[in-house]
Amino acid sequence: MNNKLRRDGKSVRLLHSFQLPCFAQDVLYIRDEAELKTLAWRDDFLFLGEGTNTLFVDDFGGTVVVNALKGVNIEEDEESWSVSVGAGENWHELVLNLLDKAIFGLENLVLIPGSVGASPVQNIGAYGVEVGTFIDSVEVWDFEQQAFRTLNQQACEFAYRDSVFKRESSRKLFITRVNFSFPKAWEPVLTYGPLADLGSNATAKAIADKVIEVRQSKLPDPAVLPNAGSFFKNPVVSAHDAEQLKAKYADLPVYETSQPEKVKLAAGWLIEACGLKGFCLKGACVHDKQALVLVNKGEAEAKHVLALAKAVQTQVLEKFGVNISPEVRLIGAQGERGLYE
Repeated sequence: MNNKLRRDGKSVRLLHSFQLPCFAQDVLYIRDEAELKTLAWRDDFLFLGEGTNTLFVDDFGGTVVVNALKGVNIEEDEESWSVSVGAGENWHELVLNLLDKAIFGLENLVLIPGSVGASPVQNIGAYGVEVGTFIDSVEVWDFEQQAFRTLNQQACEFAYRDSVFKRESSRKLFITRVNFSFPKAWEPVLTYGPLADLGSNATAKAIADKVIEVRQSKLPDPAVLPNAGSFFKNPVVSAHDAEQLKAKYADLPVYETSQPEKVKLAAGWLIEACGLKGFCLKGACVHDKQALVLVNKGEAEAKHVLALAKAVQTQVLEKFGVNISPEVRLIGAQGERGLYE
């Protein structure tokens, strides 16, 4: 706790969905791209969208720069739709907006919390679809070059829950717009769980409705029960290691990846199999319906969340020999940090 920040700084509790009682030195809102040209770079900047994948685990001694850039522009040709979106737009609202306009592709990603600008950073994904598949380019303000730049899909280096925007080399890139391309020759992606039951003739609206139904049945609404969505990534392991685990735990969900020798395990299943559903440390708890989600029942402090995350990680490692790492972005006094720093 930084007493000076708590006296003179600004609360960030409502700027991140886990709502931990932390402070920052200052908070700036970017509502117009022109404002970026007049903003001198400072090493203590922290870029933030809606804060749905971010946890402030200490008082932050720098300036939080909130991306509030808006606007959606849609164009089309014979084969595809081109959609350019301000980074501060809400992700879920964008997906619904496109569905209403019969622009399909993102329906599997409905109800994912957060802003459009955060989507390429994490390369958000769900139910067999990753957003990087549809991103044509990402526009940024480069504080180092003092210029606007555009990164094409290849330059974004999309991978599982990863992109170039998570690298230290991209720290001075402020995402302004995300440009999508959606083929008009749409095909449903029904490879995951309950979506397979919809059948090959499923409409995009039916897929979105099913995803919403499933997510609402398992995942808590951050506005009601503060959380940051999936706290841990689904671990990627060798196919050989997965086979050995399946021999011992037949119900373990295993998913293919783009690499034939690698597979993805369901972190939520691993956590639940450790008997941790509903487990709490003070007000920080493993959600009782979806073990992949940690929640704040109102009285949690940062130290409780960190201790809970470490306990979950340790028990999964001890039981299965698999390391699960945080998907959320942890912010300490000096900026981004790891779980054990």
